[in-house]
Amino acid sequence: MHETDAEQIARANASGRVPVMFIHGLWLLPSSWDRWGRVFAAAGYAPLCPGWPDAPDTVADAYANPAVFANKTVGQVAEHYAATIGKLDKKPVLVGHSFGGLLTQILAGRGLAAASVVVDSAPLRGMLPLPISAPRSAAEVAPNPASRHRAVPLTFEQFRYAFGNAISEGEAKDLFEAFAVPAAGVPTVQAAAASLNPWTEAKVNSTNPDRGPMLIISGNNDNTVPTAISEAIFDKQRRNPRVTQFVEMPNRGHSLTIDGGWRKVADTALVFVTRYA
Repeated sequence: MHETDAEQIARANASGRVPVMFIHGLWLLPSSWDRWGRVFAAAGYAPLCPGWPDAPDTVADAYANPAVFANKTVGQVAEHYAATIGKLDKKPVLVGHSFGGLLTQILAGRGLAAASVVVDSAPLRGMLPLPISAPRSAAEVAPNPASRHRAVPLTFEQFRYAFGNAISEGEAKDLFEAFAVPAAGVPTVQAAAASLNPWTEAKVNSTNPDRGPMLIISGNNDNTVPTAISEAIFDKQRRNPRVTQFVEMPNRGHSLTIDGGWRKVADTALVFVTRYA
């Protein structure tokens, strides 16, 4: 069983080290960052991986009670992480993947990050128009208003397309069984309408000089977040006076943080954090 959020915060504060907070996206749990946490701990940081509100500990728990994921909006989850950051003694480094990347940008835009790494981030307001190759599941979720109030699982075929298109079918099956869980439907709906809704919660203050240094990582074979989206995010973020860098990972899909090539992505993030945090 994973430590509770309170236990992770206490451990990070007691260590005296710079905390690194990992933020997962839809269809994953905090455990998807376990290996990253060990790498950053070995490098002298204090890793913590708090989940979204009410997130279960295991994949089995998630399927036993999928309703815990329902009705979690981008704004609610951002406030949850902001409250967690407020309990840390030191401003953390933030590392986020997919919707976790969007949350990372929201929090960094509030001046809550010492530095941040954004991996294949979900789109945000102000990006028009883009060739979005969304997962088939999201294509089904976004137009359906009922999805705002339920947890949405992925079939293996949807996971294969959305996460595992750049790896073998066998590895995709292993990742699906090890990591995939139902997810809140509402953030996908919010992201789909972000550029049409001036009141959307999927918006980022990209010009705040207290944002801190930011690295944007893109998997160039990602079906869920095509490179065009990551490049548009970089174009928006590099207007910030702080350091903003972009790295494209060749032949990588949306599973790049959990598949067999995860270590190269983690090391790329660690080099940036070590230099700028």
